Amino acid sequence: MTVAQKLQDDVVAGGICTGCGACVALDPAGRARMVDTPLGPQPDFAGADLPELAWQVCPGKGVDYAALYHAHYGQLPENWLLGCHQRVRTGHSADETIRRAGASGGVITHTLIYLLENKLVDAAIVVRQGVPEPLLARAVIARSRAEILAAAQSVYIPVATLDLLPQLTPGERYALVCLPDQAAALRQLQHAGHPAAQQIKFVLGPYTGTALYPAAITCFLRSRRVPKNDVVTSLKWRAGEWPGYLEIRTAAGRVLTSKKIYYNFLIPFFITQNSLQSMDFTNEFCDLSVGDAWSPRFEALGGGHSVITTRTPEMEAIIAAMERTGLLKTEPEDAAASLAMHGHMLDFKKRGSYIRNRLRRRFGRAAPEYGLRPDPLPKSRWAVEFVVSFLFLVGGTRVARKILEWIPESVIGPLFNRLRLLWKGWSKPVKRKGLGTLTLTPVSKLGKID
Repeated sequence: MTVAQKLQDDVVAGGICTGCGACVALDPAGRARMVDTPLGPQPDFAGADLPELAWQVCPGKGVDYAALYHAHYGQLPENWLLGCHQRVRTGHSADETIRRAGASGGVITHTLIYLLENKLVDAAIVVRQGVPEPLLARAVIARSRAEILAAAQSVYIPVATLDLLPQLTPGERYALVCLPDQAAALRQLQHAGHPAAQQIKFVLGPYTGTALYPAAITCFLRSRRVPKNDVVTSLKWRAGEWPGYLEIRTAAGRVLTSKKIYYNFLIPFFITQNSLQSMDFTNEFCDLSVGDAWSPRFEALGGGHSVITTRTPEMEAIIAAMERTGLLKTEPEDAAASLAMHGHMLDFKKRGSYIRNRLRRRFGRAAPEYGLRPDPLPKSRWAVEFVVSFLFLVGGTRVARKILEWIPESVIGPLFNRLRLLWKGWSKPVKRKGLGTLTLTPVSKLGKID
């Protein structure tokens, strides 16, 4: 069996492809490509003869995280929730234009601009909504401040980034903004000596919780009774003041908006499989990882604040230089305090994903192997995950999605937010129990991956 056929059968057909684009980038003849599907971008191999490396680096089939930690950082993390890191801060861009253009504090955007304008990179690979059309998004190569700013907004649908590697100009240096699975695949390519991958000098990425299948927007439009012939002209996932709102404009002049806390009702119905299987929330193989600073103090201040985590000495020096020159406004943050801002999602990833992947295998379905087992993992946590997985299973059915289209957002938005808060309050004792002391045990020490 060829590598392409194995990837097609075990990963794509198995429903666990993350759409990162690494396999397409490794096609020596350039025949393979990423294509848009209802499940986001997926590879079309078109008879490609892929090297064994394409299978080895595929994050869909899984990543040996313990081995990758040792290869990339030379050690395992001291803090398994945060990953290997240098320092943690909270803050935002000092440039209000940049800050307000971004989804949170504008830190990733401003850092990219700093890298470009100080000639530390020649270009940046960024993800931009509206390319090649309003409802789609693509990774693009930005070579100017304006082009980086144009990609400052969040994108909550899957987008491939690594398929751009063959398009890099030899000899140039790049920064890359990507998701956790893409960062892990890139690091493996770099350690394997892949030339284009080694042109990526800096990797930046957001804390990554959940993403939506593209059909979520179609459902949202139908629920607002937008006719098919009234085409979308622009889409912003987090428009306006932080934390932002969904904004969709149509050719007929309609402007549809939904608060972020309200349009989250789409998540149980359209959450991506990668969101459910990935165990990495804080983007642990980036040089710089940035997330929203969810805390009452920052929420009261408004304007957008970020948790800023540096993971390499070189990136720490860059962020420190940006502080000294007044480009970033930051303050030191205790690692534990920063993690408390995201406790629910950290548990969803570190323990929840492990359980969900175990359940998929028990029912004969494909699931990635990450080589790590969370501890503690009490039976009560399994019970909570049974409920969560059942809700996602039911929500993902065609019937449930069709019913959703007929419930006004003015009803489902506040209702979902209320139920979400009730669920978080009820499940918090179980989901937070033991989270602060969580360790991930390399399963090679246990004898096998179960």
